[in-house]
Amino acid sequence: MIIQARMGSKRLPGKSMVYLCGKPLIGHILERLELVRNVDEIVLATSELHENDPIANYAHDNNFKFFRGSENDLLDRYYQCALEYNADTVLRLPADNVCPEPFAYEMLIAYHHLSGNDFSSNICSFMGQTWPDGIGVEAIEFAALEQAWKNNYDLDKREHVTLNFYDYINDKLPENSQFKVGTIACPSSISRPDIVLDVNTAHDLETMRKLYNDLYPQNKYFSIYDIIQWFDK
Repeated sequence: MIIQARMGSKRLPGKSMVYLCGKPLIGHILERLELVRNVDEIVLATSELHENDPIANYAHDNNFKFFRGSENDLLDRYYQCALEYNADTVLRLPADNVCPEPFAYEMLIAYHHLSGNDFSSNICSFMGQTWPDGIGVEAIEFAALEQAWKNNYDLDKREHVTLNFYDYINDKLPENSQFKVGTIACPSSISRPDIVLDVNTAHDLETMRKLYNDLYPQNKYFSIYDIIQWFDK
């Protein structure tokens, strides 16, 4: 599993190291991901720029694996990281999804391996799905990642890994796609695409700070069911 993180977010600089309930945002993500079964390695992948030293230092000081690569060529960063850790399948998520849901990850992992897909996702809106926005993950076969890395020199597709496999904005496969792509249905009990758990703006951060202040002290592994109840209140 590779988590992409950097300090240079344009809309909310330094968000990966902003504290919630006594721990940086990236620390909460790593804490929750340790519950996901059938994952061999969790690696925090940031860039070699000095401004990202706090991310690498946090991983080092807390015994998390980390990798440093290109700042803007995310496709290369993912490929080199996967290569270093001998990954067969890469799980991709950004470091602004502060409430990853372990059971949703496990569902996607099981589906991906059974399907034979090159790329699978349970990100909100992918192929019309209705997952809450911010609890999903993407699975990429290393062979497909390597093929994209070798053959695609489009700057957008080098910076945005997913564009090599799926066009989320237009909800369609890229033209002349050679990859097998699929998804799984969101369980009706958590079908809430109106709930947004990404942290992209100061407003998003304030919402997550309130959520964590209310839920984390009682149960640091609060679930999407707790989150839905909190939003509905």
